[in-house]
Amino acid sequence: MVTLTEGMHEGEFIGELAMGLGYHVDEITVLSGENLVAGAVLGKVTASGKYVAYDNTGTDDGRRTAAGILVAAVDASAGDVVGRAMLRGPAVINKNDLTWAAGIDAAEQTAALAELLANNGIKAV
Repeated sequence: MVTLTEGMHEGEFIGELAMGLGYHVDEITVLSGENLVAGAVLGKVTASGKYVAYDNTGTDDGRRTAAGILVAAVDASAGDVVGRAMLRGPAVINKNDLTWAAGIDAAEQTAALAELLANNGIKAV
């Protein structure tokens, strides 16, 4: 018997929005080289304004600060790609449905979620 594994669905992490989806979701540019799934926590590269996977131990170019959450999967392996991300609240999200770059531990996740609340009005429960 074949085992099927269901991936993350578009916007699955969203719990409650104060003003509707259109207010909370913006088009972004995902930096070339990234291949991200829905629910990926994002950092924003300061110099280019493009988004990458949040990485608290990576290069200190903006990716160490949580800046939003990717709504739908984006494969930018071959070049920059336009995607959609939740960048502002007020909103409540399910933290169990978020995806993190490899190596991001529980303490780093907690810090990133605190940044999303303080800077973006996105509360994770």
